[in-house]
Amino acid sequence: QLQLVESGGGLVQPGGSLRLSCVGPGFTLGYYTVGWFRQAPGKEREGVSCISNSGNSVNYADSVKGRFTISRDNAKDTVYLQMNSLKPEDTAVYYCAARGRDGRLNMGPEGYDYWGQGTQVTVSS
Repeated sequence: QLQLVESGGGLVQPGGSLRLSCVGPGFTLGYYTVGWFRQAPGKEREGVSCISNSGNSVNYADSVKGRFTISRDNAKDTVYLQMNSLKPEDTAVYYCAARGRDGRLNMGPEGYDYWGQGTQVTVSS
């Protein structure tokens, strides 16, 4: 079973920034559409952003538009999520996932096939 690995989470004050990274050991992440998702305690997993395999197409949840930026470096087989102007409501476990069935962008977690274990992001003063 292919599995992704996230890193870069941590504790940050409101208004601060973090950059999450996602890699796929053992497979070429550059072939896949990749999404970032988050899940807060007691809430359903929600889509944050996604990016096509080429990086030419992206999508964002309304709640993060203008604050988060998704990007990828296929030479490094890594997908990033730059998070700026963080708010306490951004606190969640963040997951990256790869879509193996086709190259479409999709913001729903049911549209992805391979997942990481998640990284905790806590925004608090």
